[in-house]
Amino acid sequence: MYPKIKRRPTRKVWVGNVSVGGDSPIRVQSMTNTSTTDLSATLSQIQKLVEAGCEIVRVAIPDEKAVNALKDVVKESPIPVIADLHFATSLGEKAVKAGCAGIRINPGTFKNKANLERLLKVCKDYNCCVRIGINAGSLEPEILKKYKTPSYRAMVESALRWVEYVVEKIDYYNLKVSLKSSNWWETVKAYLAFSKKSDFPLHVGVTEAGGLIPGTIKNTMAISYLLLRGIGDTLRVSLTGDPTEEVYVAYEILRNLGLRALHPEIIACPTCGRCEIDLSSLYQKVETWAKKVKADIKLAVMGCVVNGPGEAKMADVGIAGGKGVGVIFREGKIVKKVPEKTLLDEFFKEVEAFLQAHPERVINPRQ
Repeated sequence: MYPKIKRRPTRKVWVGNVSVGGDSPIRVQSMTNTSTTDLSATLSQIQKLVEAGCEIVRVAIPDEKAVNALKDVVKESPIPVIADLHFATSLGEKAVKAGCAGIRINPGTFKNKANLERLLKVCKDYNCCVRIGINAGSLEPEILKKYKTPSYRAMVESALRWVEYVVEKIDYYNLKVSLKSSNWWETVKAYLAFSKKSDFPLHVGVTEAGGLIPGTIKNTMAISYLLLRGIGDTLRVSLTGDPTEEVYVAYEILRNLGLRALHPEIIACPTCGRCEIDLSSLYQKVETWAKKVKADIKLAVMGCVVNGPGEAKMADVGIAGGKGVGVIFREGKIVKKVPEKTLLDEFFKEVEAFLQAHPERVINPRQ
């Protein structure tokens, strides 16, 4: 039913109490887009991300105020917090001492190597996981001079250089690596090449991917290509907008590759001239409801009473609308016929009954 994927062996590292790499599940993470200094808004968004299935969250620390607020964010967050650092290593030191579980450094944005070395030593002292986050848009000047353009080869050389530096100079191994470009194919080539030369876990994704539709397509192309080849230990689907959408898209990718499931899968017909119900509205309501459900089940939302159950016979529970009436079916067989006005409520009841009868299909995201 799904492709057989053999994951690339990698080291296991720890971001707080969440393992990454080795035999760990492929972890899903995101990043808040609130001001870190707004504690209420940041924690509220983190909670929404957790409800969606996010396992690691990153927050920005652009200045002293953000770092000062970080301690409370870390204390209240139910999942490990990563600090996103650029330019000022002193802010990174304070973030590590404030308790962040990980720190993302972009080596191309640091000019003073001595300061960066001091930061890395602090990370080692506090066992703070370091992500060496290579970005095609901010490579070191000497790398760009050598390669002329921010190609995948340039990103790989930068990443390998910094991994070697941290391992040999700092003697620290709690590392993961990312090599991102806004070009999905350059991103893929970078990960493919790096994975042949290092066994540190990889955080995969595409940077600056865009909004929901173009960003989802670009991320899916890159992430799926890599995961099919066993490459990727944690991922973020970067999108412009609500970060909870990043988490839902990430799990859609993982489920369609047979790697992880968290929310119900929903199949739906594209509508046609036989449809006598507002299927789009019906689908949206089911989708909103299903986002709150943690279960490995398949639901169907069909617009035709005549053909719906047969076309969606692989679904665990389905709904098919008609003119003023609809049917609910389980595994292709109609179990009840109800008026249109109560169709949705009866459908939800049937799904809940199915889950009570099949508790093994319920997912505990903490396991």
